[in-house]
Amino acid sequence: MTRKVLMVDDDREVREALGQTLELADLDPILAGSFVEAKDHIVAGFDGIIVTDIRMPGRDGFHLLSYTHSVDPELPVILLTGEGDIPMAVKGISSGAFGFLEKPCAPKDFLAVVEKALRTRALVQENRRLKREAETGDAAARMLRGRSELSRKMRSDARAVARTSADVLITGEPGVGTAKMAEVVHFLSAGSNAPFLKFSASTFGGETMDRAFEAAIGGSLFLDEVARMTPSAQFSLLEAMERPSRPRVIAGTYADLGQEVKEGRFSPDLFYILQAATIRIPPLRERPEDIPELFKHYVDIACEQSDLPTPEITPEVLSRLMAQDWPGNARSLMNAAMRFAMGLSEIGDQQPEELGLAEQMAQVERSLLIAALQRHGGNATEAARGLKLPRKTFYDKLVRHGIKAEIYRD
Repeated sequence: MTRKVLMVDDDREVREALGQTLELADLDPILAGSFVEAKDHIVAGFDGIIVTDIRMPGRDGFHLLSYTHSVDPELPVILLTGEGDIPMAVKGISSGAFGFLEKPCAPKDFLAVVEKALRTRALVQENRRLKREAETGDAAARMLRGRSELSRKMRSDARAVARTSADVLITGEPGVGTAKMAEVVHFLSAGSNAPFLKFSASTFGGETMDRAFEAAIGGSLFLDEVARMTPSAQFSLLEAMERPSRPRVIAGTYADLGQEVKEGRFSPDLFYILQAATIRIPPLRERPEDIPELFKHYVDIACEQSDLPTPEITPEVLSRLMAQDWPGNARSLMNAAMRFAMGLSEIGDQQPEELGLAEQMAQVERSLLIAALQRHGGNATEAARGLKLPRKTFYDKLVRHGIKAEIYRD
């Protein structure tokens, strides 16, 4: 439990006497004679409590109470009052003070209130720690599903990398989820409240790069498909990464950057910096035992988003899923789950290669239309704009495929 007590009183004798009482109780007093002296110790997450006199020259105990709660509303403040200050102390309680003590107070009474405040503070700190763990500490388990040994190693690698401040290179085939892995590393290391910015590396450079590096300080900057960066953008990125204050850079690629370096298309200096911490995401064909859990998860998401009943997923369906190679990896599995949830196809009844080109193209177009509507919460205008289609053309396609935009609205 926390043992720090910030003791604020302009009367040196009172301040030191109460400080000695705290020391004898095996507590850790921090003595301050004014608001100004105390202010430097008051930070969000301060591992202790505050005891302050009400009447002090300059800014008094009420100013200190107000300032403390502007920094951390759950930081306990105990007010010390003189004989005539009890009505003021009661006013302080209504303003959020933890309690008040009348001077002079017996050491036993003083320590009883202090210990109560310390226990309250310890409980707040523990709840915050548990919340942080729920939000960030278990991000690998929440976001990187799968029971295979390869998935366990992937989660372990993410946690190991997150414990460092190194820049990260995430490799894997198209559709494996490099962006999701980048988010996991970010959440594990910087937390959910820190900035996380994502950019397509092919368009990243110039003023965009400068603004992004400034905006993401304290967090992470994810560059998707870093192999597509122009040589000038690679050079600018190297310069930006030499700044003393900058975000963690996380790069994703499905290209062989080593080969790109050999062929002169990628900066060797940038490659050597990024590969210091590398995470490989294995394709689904290398970990088929993960497919049932992932498919069920994607079906649940699709049903929740579209307000649909969850269909039965039989062992036969799962067996058929595990027998496929899934060249599009998680992205393809997600699309299959969406179609299954909507009752548009029975897994394994008719494989894509058994369909004609026109049918295959129609399935792809339908999936793209549905995915666009899901991304934009059922807003057909925004979905059409995202697909770079005229509104009339988009609506015609919805009618042709029997898709109702309203079922995808948030």
